[in-house]
Amino acid sequence: MSVVVWITEGTWPSCVDAARVHAPQDTEIVLLHVGDQEVPGVAHGAFAGLLGRGHRRGPQAAQGWGSDPGNRVEELADTAGRQLLAAAADRLARACTRVERTGRIEREVVAAADGAELLVLARDGHRSRPGPHSLGPASRYVVDHAPCPVLLIWPDELPVRTAPGPD
Repeated sequence: MSVVVWITEGTWPSCVDAARVHAPQDTEIVLLHVGDQEVPGVAHGAFAGLLGRGHRRGPQAAQGWGSDPGNRVEELADTAGRQLLAAAADRLARACTRVERTGRIEREVVAAADGAELLVLARDGHRSRPGPHSLGPASRYVVDHAPCPVLLIWPDELPVRTAPGPD
């Protein structure tokens, strides 16, 4: 049996705790972090758009403008992802595999869950009440397209519904 635990910044402790509780001790645990290419892509595009193409070794380089900030954003994101996975592995306190992927987050999570027997993820949307808005767009896609059963948890305490109403 393998369990994939989707590790994201705001919800990873709850996901790791759920895996510890619900996955038998002999289960293979895969901690998955997906880096989004959108932010570094915007930085690359802004640099190219503002300074134009072909000027990377021109006068801008002499003035300190020659390095694409998208590269630094990618490095920072990679480092943050590795640190997040290390913290999650420490919290899990048992053997696990760490997997880092990059791309469209929702598609990478679904692809990583292919062949797994369970996918653990947390609600990442509106946390004040249950309902469809308690899932962000990527999580909604993953829940709708996961190729295996999904354990969907609340990252905090379950909100109290005071009166019936629209979600």
